[in-house]
Amino acid sequence: MTTPLSILRAYYRHLPAPLRGMVLMFFAALAFATMYAIIRHMGSQHHPFEIAFFRNLFGFIVLLPFFARRGLAVLKTERLGLHAARGVTQVAGMLMFFTAVTITPLATIAALSFTAPLFATVGAILLLRERVRLRRIAALVLGFVGTMIVLRPGLVEIESGALLAVASSAAWATAMLIIKILARTESSVTITAYMAVFLTPMTLIAALFVWRWPSLVDIGWFALMGTIGTAGHLALAQAFKEADVTTVLPVDFTRLFWASAFGFFLFGQVPEALVWVGGSVIFASTLYIAYREARSAKSSFSGAGTPGARE
Repeated sequence: MTTPLSILRAYYRHLPAPLRGMVLMFFAALAFATMYAIIRHMGSQHHPFEIAFFRNLFGFIVLLPFFARRGLAVLKTERLGLHAARGVTQVAGMLMFFTAVTITPLATIAALSFTAPLFATVGAILLLRERVRLRRIAALVLGFVGTMIVLRPGLVEIESGALLAVASSAAWATAMLIIKILARTESSVTITAYMAVFLTPMTLIAALFVWRWPSLVDIGWFALMGTIGTAGHLALAQAFKEADVTTVLPVDFTRLFWASAFGFFLFGQVPEALVWVGGSVIFASTLYIAYREARSAKSSFSGAGTPGARE
């Protein structure tokens, strides 16, 4: 039986790989911006820590069939301590990020979320002793200039939510570096499995201190949030498999557009021009860094790392 979904799948399979990657990245950007809006909406009734727990819980439920097919073998590892460190770091980043989303304009959140690859590059230089040339250093400086344009320290009072968004980017960058180390010996399935294993109970512990029983309607929203967030992550991962980073990453900039639109139409938030200017500068910086890393990876016959999201 021919259905609209089967027609879309057939059409998608016939697209060139780079275009498939761009379509997936577009979906991921829309999914993450939609999740921002749900977090903001639910933040008026529930604490961000509780929202983060339900994000992980329902995300884990969505992934259960995937892990069930592979059994407990996916949990086989000799680097449990490093998985735990990644879990703690990512939970800290997630709790800060979810708190920021509930008190900060969504456009600002989207703009500042682009700083994660900048922090990851700095961490790779300082901790992993990766060599970086002058042009990438210049791109880093430009990216942090863009961050200052968004924050405008000394000109306006910096919102606590904006600072939390930047801090969460730094935490997520640390998690990305740990993932990079784990990827040398661990499969992507094992890394993903331990993310679910650690994040769900850790965020539950934080949520218990601020717990408020959700209604059935609230549970519906939480389930939608978890499903959309997980779908966004899967689309993001597949996008980087379908095409080069430099092909699909520019599409991620649409996240700023979607976040601005949701903020304006759903919550009456008018995005400031400097947020767009700063966000554009940050994104251009991360795009150039991704381009240079992709070229370096090709020249050394090794795969380039892909940026991720903390959502």
